Amino acid sequence: MLGDMATPTIRDSAAVELDAVTLYKILELRVDVFVVEQQCAYAELDGRDLEPGARQVWVEAGGEVIATLRVLDDGGALRIGRVATAPSARSGGHAGRLMERALDLAGDRDVVLDAQSYLQGWYERFGFVRSGDEFVEDGIPHVPMRRSA
Repeated sequence: MLGDMATPTIRDSAAVELDAVTLYKILELRVDVFVVEQQCAYAELDGRDLEPGARQVWVEAGGEVIATLRVLDDGGALRIGRVATAPSARSGGHAGRLMERALDLAGDRDVVLDAQSYLQGWYERFGFVRSGDEFVEDGIPHVPMRRSA
């Protein structure tokens, strides 16, 4: 499917500055991955996307959102979350490019995230280290991680 699409492009914006169609596609991908695919019935739309300082970061190809994450301002540190890639676009390096963009946006600030435990090693590639005990959220084991500035 992706072979027929245009070259993937990384974009970022505050949610309040996005056009309705793009925001819809970002949120749809997150719901498809986290609520439907991972079978986690939770409030995916948690209000944090509209906070001042929140940024959506996504990969667009052929008019479709194929990967996304968000960056939130947690006060002292920035928080990366909602990292999702469409099944048809997995293993294409898109999530890695999104992480690099998010870390560029972070500049000289610490960055935190709650990684699904099986992805701890993947996040370590970007300089994150485990910063606490494993916990279960929505039936999925997670570990808190931090990357110091």
